[in-house]
Amino acid sequence: MDAQELILKAFDQRYQCYVAERKRCREDFSEEAVHDMRIASRRLLALVDLLQEVTPHLNLKNLRAVFKNQLDSLDNLRDTQVMLAEFTENIENLPELATLIKFLKKREKRLLEAAEHDVHEFKLTRIARQIENTRTNLASLNAEQELSPRLLPALDNARLKVNQRLQAVDPSQPFTIHRVRIAFKKFRYMLEIIAPILPEFPKTLFKTMHDYQASMGEIQDVEVMLRTLEDYSDGHPAYDSQPVRLFYEKRHTESIHAFIEDMQEFVTFWRPSPMETFPWENQKKEPL
Repeated sequence: MDAQELILKAFDQRYQCYVAERKRCREDFSEEAVHDMRIASRRLLALVDLLQEVTPHLNLKNLRAVFKNQLDSLDNLRDTQVMLAEFTENIENLPELATLIKFLKKREKRLLEAAEHDVHEFKLTRIARQIENTRTNLASLNAEQELSPRLLPALDNARLKVNQRLQAVDPSQPFTIHRVRIAFKKFRYMLEIIAPILPEFPKTLFKTMHDYQASMGEIQDVEVMLRTLEDYSDGHPAYDSQPVRLFYEKRHTESIHAFIEDMQEFVTFWRPSPMETFPWENQKKEPL
């Protein structure tokens, strides 16, 4: 398929998936439904990000803001559920977590109620016209606006941003790793969109990229746990937070070290420059 067909197909599939997951949330609100809606939203947002790069004349800032705000509104719920799962798994070794679990379950209940309200309040008619106009404009692109010459440069730019942030990583400053994660997430999702038109692209690379991102996500998750622990301790002076804090500080340090060791794996995901070949092409040429 050509680039225009690829983008139109991705646009239709991702928007339809988003509509279906939002409808599912409205009809049967659950943790799983919210999770799937977040994924559908993020995949659609990644497509909008790519379109902003290759078709800036479409002016998709408002559409991007809608999906970005929806994702941001669910961040606290997602973090709370991650912590609940983590603490429940470790409660046998750290009985002090029982108090935190009780606290987080109350928070989760409040956040679920707020999220359910937001899902029911948001009407797709608010963005339906812009979605329709965007698709019409994509379908009517002329030869001068052809997408093919713009897709790979868009990924080159996304890759460059990740690499620049990698060069600035300081293990003593975890926020520098978080900046890499944000840029890498955008790069990864954009690559997933255009992969079908990349010659000999190895689908196994998606799993490797997922794990690479997850290693940075682990660091961020533990930081959220430590901040939550600190906030709770400040409000409950009698609570003995030391066993939990020491456990997760050690986990935090180990997670950072693990990422630093594998950080340069990024070079295997994309070409170093527009003038060079892709890593998977080089691997195929290597003699047995």
